[in-house]
Amino acid sequence: MPRFVAVALAAGLALSSHSPSLAENFKATVVIKDHRFEPAEIKVPVATRVDLSVVNQDATPEEFESHQLRVEKVIPGGSTGIVRFGPLAPGTYPFFGEFNETTAQGLVVVQ
Repeated sequence: MPRFVAVALAAGLALSSHSPSLAENFKATVVIKDHRFEPAEIKVPVATRVDLSVVNQDATPEEFESHQLRVEKVIPGGSTGIVRFGPLAPGTYPFFGEFNETTAQGLVVVQ
């Protein structure tokens, strides 16, 4: 066997034995109702990508925003949007609705 084939084969085996498994993203849902997030606290696992469904049951649009999560997305009234973020270190990450910031508040708790 030529030397370059043996080296390539060995490298491929080394990579495949140390590759992380491709797990599905953690999925969660938050509902906007009466200009509030329900639940107001979402618990997610450490070091996991998150797909957060944001269901806006209000007639008016709301913007899901978080500086710490580095996301912002407008969710029209009566519709659903997906916000993706992570993986995250343990801690709390606040989010808010920019159009109703006094009432639309929440936290992502990573543990």
